[in-house]
Amino acid sequence: MAVYTHVNAEEIENFIADYNIGEVLSFKGIAEGVENSNYLLRTTKTQYILTLYEKRVDENDLPFFLSLMEHLAAKGINCATPIPDNQGRILKNLCGRPAALIGFLDGLSVMRPDVEQCMQLGTAMAQMHVAAGDFILRRENNLSLDGWISLAEKCEDRADECSLGLSDIIENELEYHKENWPHRLPKGIIHADLFPDNVFFLDGRLSGLIDYYFACFDILSYDIAISMNSWCFEKDGSFNVTKASKLIAGYSNVRKLSAEEIEALPILCRGASLRFLLTRLYDWLNRVEGALVKTKDPLEYLRMLKFHQTVKSAGEYGVDIKK
Repeated sequence: MAVYTHVNAEEIENFIADYNIGEVLSFKGIAEGVENSNYLLRTTKTQYILTLYEKRVDENDLPFFLSLMEHLAAKGINCATPIPDNQGRILKNLCGRPAALIGFLDGLSVMRPDVEQCMQLGTAMAQMHVAAGDFILRRENNLSLDGWISLAEKCEDRADECSLGLSDIIENELEYHKENWPHRLPKGIIHADLFPDNVFFLDGRLSGLIDYYFACFDILSYDIAISMNSWCFEKDGSFNVTKASKLIAGYSNVRKLSAEEIEALPILCRGASLRFLLTRLYDWLNRVEGALVKTKDPLEYLRMLKFHQTVKSAGEYGVDIKK
């Protein structure tokens, strides 16, 4: 979440006039994240998130994202869901941007997930994958291998501004994935961005998943790899094997992983590291002047990538590879 497009009080009042949500008491921008403009909107009835979708989000993808959130909520998955206006519309326009009003989920994200929270995440992720199994819309992952190649081309001339030698590291890693990326693992709808700030906890229990704007059809276990990177590395850069094993155990309690999926975890984790290294690098090289948004450190994912390059088997992640 972030704020790129600034909205004034009159524009907010005009926007919500078509909703039965009470009168505006307050609204403020939310600085976290990098993709869209988000406001916390408090009315006389309750709280909402007002999202304006920025240029990086393809407007043609919005029906997929919003319909997926509705589908998952109907299946009992705790996720933020779009609110229809009095005409039943969930996607509108505000300040020249597509916009939606999203229900507010109670709970807080955690900065340093513990072992139990990692296990709960794995369980919730698998439940989401199963619930989305009959979702009829399809969106391919534009940030898989082809997307990495495109991003690398946009960054290659300036990558060494971030870290000397980074351009060569990215080129070599891309060549590795072109030759080795698995294409025959089970696929389905994945969240593709289950970082700690997109997972809420309340009273010690996972209370919901938010921010589905990278959701797509891709390798199911790739979702695990993305979260292993964002949940299982400590602040000093060390990898917490116990957290990883619990995350995978929580997932497997709902949806059992095949031997092939487990075997592929090292390359999936490498790919996830490269993906976020490249998107963070692109954002770092193309910072938006004046935006209320935090540009995240690309080198955090370079360090993760270097770790995964040394992993020889999934057993090093604490997974029982005999199962």
